[in-house]
Amino acid sequence: MTASPLSYTESGSGIPVILIHGFCENKSLWTSFQEYLSNNYRVICPDLPGFGDSPLKKKDITIEYMAEKIHDLLKALSIEKCVMIGHSLGGYVTLAFAEKYESKLYGFGLFHSTAFADSPEKRKTRNKTVDFIEKHGPAAFGESFVAPLFYEPNRVILKDTIRSLINEVAKTSKEGIIAATLAMRDRKSRSDVLQDCSVPVLFIIGEQDTAVPLEVSLELASMPAKVIKHILPDTSHMGMFEKEEETKRIVEEFLEVVI
Repeated sequence: MTASPLSYTESGSGIPVILIHGFCENKSLWTSFQEYLSNNYRVICPDLPGFGDSPLKKKDITIEYMAEKIHDLLKALSIEKCVMIGHSLGGYVTLAFAEKYESKLYGFGLFHSTAFADSPEKRKTRNKTVDFIEKHGPAAFGESFVAPLFYEPNRVILKDTIRSLINEVAKTSKEGIIAATLAMRDRKSRSDVLQDCSVPVLFIIGEQDTAVPLEVSLELASMPAKVIKHILPDTSHMGMFEKEEETKRIVEEFLEVVI
């Protein structure tokens, strides 16, 4: 068997389910989901290049490059077909994978993610992120970045989770964060992937998400021919924590439908 190109965790058996983390996250994001879903499925959670335990092997990477690394991982694991669900950046990677390898998917999910490219304003924000990380490093970035991903009333309840996520950002290399930021900034729109795809698509939407606003998600969710969408009240960008039990069931129900 070919050596794996990415670090990953794997548990369970059956139809493969690939869970892809978001920006400044890693495979540990899905620990609870992996434990829950592996009762019935083969659950694989990779680290994207530059995050967790997957090294950044080249300075300039793209979303397409990340998707190819996921494809390489599937080949290394002899997986011919799977369900893929991505959070935020992981959703961008999932869409890039679906664009090229839809035949390898039973279905896919966007967990607080978008198919649209960055707006000019968002691209400027990405550039500011790069400047900040160059000057202050990952630890300082994590302190300012993580908490606003949660709906404000949830931040006190989930303060330990937020602190844990901040600590994970601090462990991430500056080069990895910058490379991913530039890849997100320069990614193309993939709304056509949603319009053209023949497999079911899951949308998990935070009603209070400021990173992917509700109206954007609803517009995107109108595009696929086969769609299942869930809008989570009192939830921003981190539904896997803000509505943990509910989102586990949502993913499980989607798997039961598409497989």
